[in-house]
Amino acid sequence: MSHAALGPYAAELIETARAIAAPGKGILAADESTGTIGSRFKAINVENNEENRRKYRQLLFKTEGIEEHISGVILFEETLYQKADDGTDFVEILKQKNMIPGIKVDKGVKPLAGTNGETVTQGMDDLDVRCAKYYAQGARFAKWRAVLNIKDSIGATPSMVAIDENAQTLARYASICQQNGLVPIVEPEVLMDGDFTIEVAAAATERVLAAVYKALSDHHVLLEGTLLKPNMVRSGSDAVPQADANQIALATVRVLQHTVPVAVPGVTFLSGGMAEEEASLALNAINNTPGPRPWSLTFSYGRALQQSTLKAWKGEDANVPAAQAVLLARAKANGLANLGKYTGGAGGEAANASTFVKNYSY
Repeated sequence: MSHAALGPYAAELIETARAIAAPGKGILAADESTGTIGSRFKAINVENNEENRRKYRQLLFKTEGIEEHISGVILFEETLYQKADDGTDFVEILKQKNMIPGIKVDKGVKPLAGTNGETVTQGMDDLDVRCAKYYAQGARFAKWRAVLNIKDSIGATPSMVAIDENAQTLARYASICQQNGLVPIVEPEVLMDGDFTIEVAAAATERVLAAVYKALSDHHVLLEGTLLKPNMVRSGSDAVPQADANQIALATVRVLQHTVPVAVPGVTFLSGGMAEEEASLALNAINNTPGPRPWSLTFSYGRALQQSTLKAWKGEDANVPAAQAVLLARAKANGLANLGKYTGGAGGEAANASTFVKNYSY
C-alpha cells in the first residue's frame, strides 16, 4: 500500500517517528502542567508564575549540546507559544537544534464510576481542531497519557472496563493525531504504586499493551508513524524485595516481545518515579537484554531528567550554566543507555534521590 493511501501525512509521520527514535537519543518530557510545575518549583522556593516557567524551559532548551542526546521535546500548551529572552519562539529554537517539538494534548483523568478507583483520560472534544492548531504552530508529535492501576495480586485490576476504555481512547487519539500530521505517542501507564511482585506487574502490563495494539489496529492507525511510551515492568513501590535492573530489563523486554509489533519504530519509556540514576541503569540493562529487540528502546523522561537540574537552578540566573551542565550530563547518560553503553556514575549522589510520587498526575 502506498503512503498516499494511508493519508496525506503518512510519509511525514513515518519520518518524524524514526527521527525521534534515532540511535543514542530520546525525549525530554517538559510538558508538566501549571499545577505540576508549581509543586516542583515549591520544592526549590521558586514562585510559580508564567515568567519563571518560561525562564526554566528556556534553560532546558538552550542547553548547549543537548541536541546530541535529545531528539524530541514534549511541551505544555503554554510553552508551545512562548519565546526566549531574545524574542525567538521556543519552537524555532528546538527546530534549529534538530529537536522535534511535541505537545501534550490530553486533559487529565476522570474516575470510572463503579470501579476500584480506576480512571479514563479526558480530552477528546475538539482534539482535531487543537491538533491542527498545534501543527500550524510547529508541533510534530503529541502525547496522551492513560493511567491504569494494580490494586491486587489476582488480576482483578486493572479491570477490563478500564483497559478497554483507555485502549479505545488512546486509539481514537492516535487516529485523530495522524489525520492532522502529528505522530501520536501512545502512553498507557500502569502505575507501579502498591505491594506487588514484578510478575504481577508483567501480567498487568501485557494485558494492557495487548488491548492497546488491538485497538490501534481496529482504528487503522499507521503503526510506523507512532511511538509507545510504556512503564517499565517493575516491582510495586512498596514491595520487598525490589527487582533489580537486570530483572526489570528481562521482564520489560519479554512483555514488549509479546505485544508490540515490529512496525513500531520506538519505545520511549517513562521513568515512573525512579531515581535519575536508577532510570538510566534500567534503560541500559534493557538495551543489553538477550533476544530480539526490533524497536529503539529509549527514554521519554521528565522527573528523571530534570530533578537535579531544578535543584541546581534554584530560580537563579547565575545558576543557569551549572543547571545546564547537570541536564547535559543526565541526557548524555540516557543517550548512552539507549545504546547499551552507560556504565553509571553520572550526577553523583544527587542522581540517586527518588522522584516517586504516589498516584502521579501531570
